[in-house]
Amino acid sequence: MPRGELRIYIGAAPGVGKTFAMLHEGRRRRDRGTDVVVGFVETHGRPATAAAVGDLEVVPRRVVPYRGVEFEEMDTDAVLARAPQVALVDELAHTDVPGSRHEKRWQDIEELLAAGITVISTVNIQHLESLNDVIERITGVVQRERVPDAVVRAADQIELVDMTPEALRRRMAHGNIYKAEKVDAALGHYFRVGNLAALRELALLWVADRVEEGIDEYRERHGINEVWETRERVVVALTGAPGGEQLLRRGARMAGRARGELIGVHVRTADGREAPDEELLDRHRALLEQMGGRYAEVTGDDAADALVHFAKGENATQLVLGASNRSRLREFAQGSVINRVIRQSAPIDVHVISSGLSPTTPVRPRRRGRRAPAPRPPRARAAAWLAAFVGIPAIVVAFAPFKSAIGVPGLLLGLLLAPVSVAVLGGLGPALTASAVAFVFADWLYIEPTRSLRFAHAGDAFALVVFMVVSALVSGLVDRLARHSAQLARSQAETEALAQLASGTALLDSAALTHLVDELHQALGFDGVSVLAPTPDGWRVDAFAGEPIPTTPDGASYSAELGNGALLVVRGASMAAADRRLLSAFVSQLRVAQDSMRLQAAALESKGLAEGNRIREAILAAVSHDLRGPLAGIKAAATSLLSRDVVWPAEQVRAFCETIDQESERLNSVVTNLLDMGRLQAQMVGLRIEPTSVEEVIWAALATLSADVSRVEVVVPEDLPPVYADAALLERAVANVALNAINWAPQGTPVRVEAGVAGGRVVIRVVDRGAGIPRDQRAAVFQPFQRLGDGGNAFISGIGLGLAVTKGFVEAMDGDIAIDDTPGGGTTMSISLGLAA
Repeated sequence: MPRGELRIYIGAAPGVGKTFAMLHEGRRRRDRGTDVVVGFVETHGRPATAAAVGDLEVVPRRVVPYRGVEFEEMDTDAVLARAPQVALVDELAHTDVPGSRHEKRWQDIEELLAAGITVISTVNIQHLESLNDVIERITGVVQRERVPDAVVRAADQIELVDMTPEALRRRMAHGNIYKAEKVDAALGHYFRVGNLAALRELALLWVADRVEEGIDEYRERHGINEVWETRERVVVALTGAPGGEQLLRRGARMAGRARGELIGVHVRTADGREAPDEELLDRHRALLEQMGGRYAEVTGDDAADALVHFAKGENATQLVLGASNRSRLREFAQGSVINRVIRQSAPIDVHVISSGLSPTTPVRPRRRGRRAPAPRPPRARAAAWLAAFVGIPAIVVAFAPFKSAIGVPGLLLGLLLAPVSVAVLGGLGPALTASAVAFVFADWLYIEPTRSLRFAHAGDAFALVVFMVVSALVSGLVDRLARHSAQLARSQAETEALAQLASGTALLDSAALTHLVDELHQALGFDGVSVLAPTPDGWRVDAFAGEPIPTTPDGASYSAELGNGALLVVRGASMAAADRRLLSAFVSQLRVAQDSMRLQAAALESKGLAEGNRIREAILAAVSHDLRGPLAGIKAAATSLLSRDVVWPAEQVRAFCETIDQESERLNSVVTNLLDMGRLQAQMVGLRIEPTSVEEVIWAALATLSADVSRVEVVVPEDLPPVYADAALLERAVANVALNAINWAPQGTPVRVEAGVAGGRVVIRVVDRGAGIPRDQRAAVFQPFQRLGDGGNAFISGIGLGLAVTKGFVEAMDGDIAIDDTPGGGTTMSISLGLAA
């Protein structure tokens, strides 16, 4: 079955006429012979809206009771059973009453669409999820009913129902939207002119973006590559050269006048030969973001071709370039990027802006490489010079006996390998020297007359000159390739270092400093690197790598300030200028790591203070209630006994004494738990771990309880092995768990304490038949000062420390405590301990 189509009428605010438009479309289709029904239309008590329904068939609504009130919702089942061709369903973002088929009406609509029913619906711009925060800032109203943007964007048709703010306010004033008693409040708040104008602009922009997406899809589907000037887009080419700010501001003015979009693009050449000034490029990017534009980077072999391809891909209408500062000779040799862009960019308008730099403005020289290649090892260069002055003559002499066999051209061709090898080994300087030496010695030994620098034949002279030129050219190309390979290797190393840098920063702890310092040491090959922090006595080394470790800034090859007076100190070989960019990145990340550590420490301190405050407040609450309660009972009973105005009968005297005894036990339990919790938090729990009888501990624990233990059933096998535990702590833990079970179990139901061996450990289970503890609250019952239970006895006293103390004692003895459901209802708390060998 084909899926139905979705058509949505979107408006800037209530009252613009979305429902009217939906009903009008429904009547139009009905008159044309289409089967149309009204699935749900909300009239909001407006007579005009009710009249607009007219004679359209309306599917009866479903009544949903909720909290004693009956609500009407769309009957999705009835609409599906009716199976119309088109269903009119108002308010796409509506939230259904709990108990309905779905949570949101758009989910009901999705079900109708899946059944092949075409749906026409409505929505206001303030209900779109992506605009929720913007709408709240504009209107001050939080929209509770929201719909995902993807649902609206997936509609087959979206139509904007527009109305000016003034016309909408007039409609409001005439009572066509809200009742008379609400009009003044609405006009003074949500329906202010400024609010409506802002909402209208948001709606227009959102729909315009949707239209733009449709145009892009259409052009891609039909293979249309030409630029369609549906919206002004100004693309500014950024090269990382001085004058880029001027280009961006000019482009921003052009985009602003046309209310268009500003895009900055930087083209990186694939071979990495032309590199920008990264600092300037970062500044240009920041300026672009400040002006509301977006930044992009593309890579291509040809800058002009990549730039034009990007501009056409963005459907740009204007392209802004900076005038070239290349010399005429360089433009003649390498070609003009601007001219190539102008030839290829039609129909995009190209604007060439002069730099506007005065003669006194300092211009940074353009660097030929992204970073300078690593210099060749000194031994390799020394070997190359030795080969040029000693090896080349030796080779010329070695080839001399073969002159008659292969001729002078053959000798020169074989000799060409020698300068090329020198170029690979030591670079261009030794290679040119080797070519000159080979030229002289070849002329001396190969060219007639030999042992002189004269030429008997012009052909020999021509061959020797060609040898010299080819040797120099090939040596230059080989040197260039070698440098480029070294440059790529260094770039790859830099990329890997930056990746490691990012992973190191992600640590966000004290290990981050050590990791970053170690990566810096390995990436740039310094002898020693350290982070120094100032102290009253000098400097403290917080992180270091390499040898010798710099302990003071004195004599450092490089130093940089970090946070709080700390310094990054580097010692070793002098640093190349190209390495400073990577070093700057490390310095920035070291600062981030320091800030993260400082914030983390502050957060931990704040957390500790907050936890301390919470515990202090809980202790105060305990003192004010759970300690004063038993004291008040004791005080009242003792005062009554000491009174001389009343002669109490023996039964009443005994009751007073029992009250004093019970309240004293309550008071002792509270004080004991407070002291135990303090010991646990201070990590001052003294342990005496030894083989302990579980049965003896259970009966001793029950004997300490003041509660009714007559309904406690104890089941312990006679052959149960002992456990390794502190008998006193285990007794306190079992007593707390048993008391919790007795207090929360319903009256008349037993509490079962049993023990057995499971999984090589002894497990003590305390089972009650209460209502159970929800799974999402089980972790919280072990938190200090929590009053969560598994029943409803609201009169049980205590400050919520019993289970927290129990968990601390059990874990101190290498045990575990867990909460499970009791089959048939209730809670089972299990204490697991290791067997005594």
